[in-house]
Amino acid sequence: MGGCIVCNNKSKIPERELNIICEDISLHYFQIVEMWKTIHAGNIKFYC
Repeated sequence: MGGCIVCNNKSKIPERELNIICEDISLHYFQIVEMWKTIHAGNIKFYC
């Protein structure tokens, strides 16, 4: 299953809220990827 890694928090989102956002991204990973593919003509890249 997919997930996310926070690159930075320059917006200073409170850690509790940031954890909720990351959890939501992880839970909806496949839906996010499918939406991205639909909007961007199937082009998706992952960076590690």
